[in-house]
Amino acid sequence: MLESAVVPVDKPAGPSSFRMVQLVRRASGIKKVGHAGTLDPFASGLLLICIGRPATRLVDRLMAGDKEYEATLQLGVSTATHDPEGEVLERREPSEAHFAALDEALAAFRGELWQSPPAFSAAKHQGKPLYSYARRGEMIEKPPRRALIHELRLLAQDRDQGRLVLRVRCSKGTYIRSLAHDLGQVLGCGAHLVALRRLASGGFRVEQALAGERLLEPEAAVALAEYAIAPAAVEARL
Repeated sequence: MLESAVVPVDKPAGPSSFRMVQLVRRASGIKKVGHAGTLDPFASGLLLICIGRPATRLVDRLMAGDKEYEATLQLGVSTATHDPEGEVLERREPSEAHFAALDEALAAFRGELWQSPPAFSAAKHQGKPLYSYARRGEMIEKPPRRALIHELRLLAQDRDQGRLVLRVRCSKGTYIRSLAHDLGQVLGCGAHLVALRRLASGGFRVEQALAGERLLEPEAAVALAEYAIAPAAVEARL
């Protein structure tokens, strides 16, 4: 019987990270379950779920690792949340000049930068996430935080649709939504994040993760056990 473990899960786009925790809690029969790093509902990819107290004690250390993402940006459209869930604030047709400026603009974001947490984020203010204030119309501004972009690479572009696909390897606490928005500002046409997939976190990769859809199946407990990593083995990788 599964008592304590870290299970890498490939979260599908749609459900929240908390929903994935609920499904693991139901399948394992263990109440003490948490995750190491929230993925927004529209995002997919690697979510490290910790089951049982020995594993949940590792959450902070698991979150400290570098992250790798594949991010899809929509140029020419700015939203209030910098992602597809927010109100559209401005539209501007991206031109050939904006695409021609891409290489120089991307270079400006590599290395160390400072980001202010987005108003619609899980960053805390007086013990509550910023999004809980923003949903009431209160936009809380937090001091900028240091982030480090190790790799920022253009994978694909669709000039007809005004879309870019980027590979981002970055430090803990980097806001990819803010990166998308800020890149749009530098280009001068605006942008927001339309899709995000987490490929890696620390030494864990999504290719070795349990497909999140399997947590809905009758044999979810068996699937969890198949992908479970003992806390001691996880510690050895940190």
